[in-house]
Amino acid sequence: MNNNVIIELAQNLGQSLRSLRIRRNLDQESLANRAGIALNAVKNLENGKGSTLYSLISVLRVMDRIDWLASLAPAVTISPLQALKSKSPRKRVSRPGKKRHV
Repeated sequence: MNNNVIIELAQNLGQSLRSLRIRRNLDQESLANRAGIALNAVKNLENGKGSTLYSLISVLRVMDRIDWLASLAPAVTISPLQALKSKSPRKRVSRPGKKRHV
């Protein structure tokens, strides 16, 4: 994914956050205060310039939209065919360069 796509996604998310904030009749300063974050963090999020994950979650919590996060991190599932092929679920990641003898 190139940088232009990432920038566009960040800007789209920012526009959605701004629209939601306005529909909730909140100004940026009030939202920042209620979320416990800096005003610049809200401005950066809304302008698509990025911010921390903490700031994003705080803003979504204040605006009762934590459900947006579910689409960012859907539950990891395994296909039925993969389950049949696998003897037991993996609990660790293999180290590169280390060969396992079975």
